[in-house]
Amino acid sequence: MLTYFTYMTYHLTRKPISVVKSILHQNCSGLVPPPGTDTTDDQWCNWAPFNTSDANTLLGALDSAFLFSYAGAMFISGMVAERVDLRYFLSLGMLVSAIFCYLFGLGKTLSIHSISFYLLVQAGAGIAQTTGWPGTVATVGKWFGNSKKGLIFGIWNSHTSLGNILGTVMAAEFVEADWALSFIYPALGMGFVGTLVWLFLPSEPRHVGLVISPHAESRHSRRSEDEDEPSQVIVGDQPQSDEADESTALLRRPSREGGESAVSLSRALAIPGVLEFSLSLFFAKLVSYTFLYWLPLYINTSTSLTPKQSGELSTAFDVGGVAGAVLAGLLADAAGCPALVCAAFYTLCAPVLLLYQRWGAVSYALNVSLLVLAGVLVNGPYALITTAVSADLGTHSSLAGDAKALATVTAIIDGTGSIGAAVGPMLAGVVSSSGSWSHVFYMLISCDLLALCLLLRIVKSEVLKLRQERRLTSPRIIRTE
Repeated sequence: MLTYFTYMTYHLTRKPISVVKSILHQNCSGLVPPPGTDTTDDQWCNWAPFNTSDANTLLGALDSAFLFSYAGAMFISGMVAERVDLRYFLSLGMLVSAIFCYLFGLGKTLSIHSISFYLLVQAGAGIAQTTGWPGTVATVGKWFGNSKKGLIFGIWNSHTSLGNILGTVMAAEFVEADWALSFIYPALGMGFVGTLVWLFLPSEPRHVGLVISPHAESRHSRRSEDEDEPSQVIVGDQPQSDEADESTALLRRPSREGGESAVSLSRALAIPGVLEFSLSLFFAKLVSYTFLYWLPLYINTSTSLTPKQSGELSTAFDVGGVAGAVLAGLLADAAGCPALVCAAFYTLCAPVLLLYQRWGAVSYALNVSLLVLAGVLVNGPYALITTAVSADLGTHSSLAGDAKALATVTAIIDGTGSIGAAVGPMLAGVVSSSGSWSHVFYMLISCDLLALCLLLRIVKSEVLKLRQERRLTSPRIIRTE
């Protein structure tokens, strides 16, 4: 629960900028100017320095400052997370993230109009936020085994969408009255949860006196090779022998001697599947974060809804994201083929994005329906890759059980995806300013298909593995004369 609310607040503080964009730059011709306003200036209602015709490019630069710094620092953050106490790592990262979110809102209170200030605040926030994902995934991964990991992580990953929804609702509540509060209240919420993490989070089982003995781990890793081995169950789903003397040996007090070493970056990259899933996530996260940062503004420009109504409507995408994460996790558990599940979602996603671009503005009900469906298909594979797949690869058999790689592999995959997350909103800002929103959707559809292509090799190997398993388990008919 602590890790759930921890990462929820990370997204809680990311979301306000997407809602506030519609106030920083809007169409002033439809508004009533206050007394004494120079009405010859068609940008009178906008907040400097975003009171220019290329404001979308500047707003895209804010997103890029956050996301490029996030992507660059993620690789370092993952390696640091393997070597420190995750409780302090997360609580410190949350405190710094909350401060930067607060500073952005303070820019309105202090009437700061320098683009450099907002770019520096966003860049600092991006670096601080890299503590969240490797820290929380590594913590949860240490407490759960492999059984139903897709479902567990699918439900747990709903924190992302819940953070987006709450962040949007909080920001939309104050955006038209005082957009500074759209940042200040989420920052205070994150600071409060960060305090709870610092006080109460047990980041791994040994911190409460429980660890897996080396004997149990080695037996668990040899289960498939020795079928005479007794079935076992451990903390989460790890093995425990049927014999009483062995069951007491599985959980023991942690030893201060020895321990696993942290894996190197090159060794983590050499794990089969890490590169393919990382590159696929590059394009999947590009699509997801373009929606995260630009959807409220797109709804505002393509419909007659107000900025507050547009922000509230955009939460339908995040509602779909919750369902998509759980559905993808369930399917991956049932089929045992995460790449195949991701490929199926990618295949269906492209036509849905096209439908939303063409018909989303026809009616409110249709807009909501297509947004929910798009949220399911966009966030399903994104959530699966960044959670269950990352956790599986971080404990891959090629590591031979002698290295800690959960946070490092998670950081590699999510860091690569975050580069795409940085590129997407930046391109959306440029394309929407110079062209039309339809071109943005064509870009997103192309990226979705590229994400599909990058997983085809793994999909092929998973299909072949399924066929082999069916041959081995299918009944054989023996003819007798």
